[in-house]
Amino acid sequence: MPKKKILLLTTGGTIASHKTEYGLAPALTAEEILDFLPSMSSICHLEARNLFSIDSTNMTSAHWMQIAGAIEESFSGYDGFVILHGTDTMAYTAAALSYLIQNSPKPIVLTGSQRPLEMEISDARMNLRDSIVYALDEASVGVSVVFGGKVIAGTRAKKVKTMSYNAFASINYPELAVMRDEHLVRYIEQKPFCEPLAFYHELNSRVFLLKLTPGMSPLILKDIFSQYDGIIVESFGVGGIPDSLIHEFVRLMKEYGTGKAVVMTTQVTYEGSNIGVYEVGKRVQEQFPLLEAYDMNLEAVFTKLMWILGQKPAGFEEVRNLFYKTINYDFFMSIFSKCPSYTF
Repeated sequence: MPKKKILLLTTGGTIASHKTEYGLAPALTAEEILDFLPSMSSICHLEARNLFSIDSTNMTSAHWMQIAGAIEESFSGYDGFVILHGTDTMAYTAAALSYLIQNSPKPIVLTGSQRPLEMEISDARMNLRDSIVYALDEASVGVSVVFGGKVIAGTRAKKVKTMSYNAFASINYPELAVMRDEHLVRYIEQKPFCEPLAFYHELNSRVFLLKLTPGMSPLILKDIFSQYDGIIVESFGVGGIPDSLIHEFVRLMKEYGTGKAVVMTTQVTYEGSNIGVYEVGKRVQEQFPLLEAYDMNLEAVFTKLMWILGQKPAGFEEVRNLFYKTINYDFFMSIFSKCPSYTF
């Protein structure tokens, strides 16, 4: 059988960094990265392309569009794609690509490293090898993160450690697979897509994340509601609005009505939100048409809202239907999705 063709897209990050007098900075080109992978030529045709070279702290929605555009442009010519990315915002990019490129029959894999590729002791070579092996597997589809021996759905990844090699975890959903001595072991059976491959070309970046803190002043709310189209309220525990904010929050919700998409989520990493449990949440839930994140990752909530608003929805019901539609494993408890949620 002919060897598969994999396209390696470089964006910078630690994996491509070089040590300078000012600290690590992205420097390696795509061609130089290929030089570290001579053994891959025996199992696939590997090509590389430089998209940009930045620290992932500087990643923006414009960069996400550039990555998605490069994949769309090259989609017919390759069997899979591996994106080299900095770890700090990799989970956001993976989530964003999950919405910009939906139902992909070809794997789109993000990886990186905690130490530069050119260092003698580094996790970079292992992550690169694992990502390519996963991208070559016949059952691999959609957007995922491959890091530290784990394969994680693009909407479920979160960086949970700043320096350790096992930096990423799959939040509120099992890992899709793991790598064991270069062998792929799958935990989740890939279900057929209900819809065809779709590329999207618009994101609305006017989404604000409001992280509640004890005793927060309500004065900040007016500016947030006036300047942003989508607002994510990251509350405590299972969710709610504290007494110090509730009156101004109610006033602004009445003023703007359904003109703003407001999502309630939780600051707690695991097990999700349920704002109807306590009075501080239920009183808001019963008064206004809010969305609730439930078991979704914050990174997925943030980028999904950008994608939804970028489609210029006609009203709240359309926003609601899109938000509760399961895409790339993002919403496990979806009762609104036409496609069944994935089970395990």
